[in-house]
Amino acid sequence: MTAIAELGHTGLWVSDLPRMKDFYTRVLGLQVTDENEAEGMVFLSSRPDAEHHELVLALGRVGGPEVRVTHQISWRVARLEDVLDFHDRFRAEGIQVQQEVTHGNAVGIYFFDPEGNRNEVYWQTGRDVRQPFRKSLNLDQTPDAVLAESDELVAAGGPAYQPVTTGPVLD
Repeated sequence: MTAIAELGHTGLWVSDLPRMKDFYTRVLGLQVTDENEAEGMVFLSSRPDAEHHELVLALGRVGGPEVRVTHQISWRVARLEDVLDFHDRFRAEGIQVQQEVTHGNAVGIYFFDPEGNRNEVYWQTGRDVRQPFRKSLNLDQTPDAVLAESDELVAAGGPAYQPVTTGPVLD
């Protein structure tokens, strides 16, 4: 059977295209690769030389923010320091963070975009940890301390998955 190689792109139905475009470009740093105002669509990529678009924003969300149109969009970053930079950026921007976590094999931040879609930025640790494993992690530390805390949480075991019941608070 042919296997999927990687995520190609994700699309979101949105209500406020300019606000969502601003969030994904200014806050997350994606680049607009194509845009059609008449059609109400914006194509975005974190690596436009390799992938034309990884995210499509399209007008047409129906039912308001309580209607979820995705589970999450996960964005891999190259370094743990990048996750910590996003931690600081989200705090400065007032972005709602659901949870800062270790999965053992990754360190990440679950957060919500302006229309309540859950996203994650994460860095792969290179460690082999059985999933699901999700424990809260303190990202107000040095990279070495964050990684040490992650390793301690993995070593401690216990309940592997901590469900989070809080959802987005939208204006």
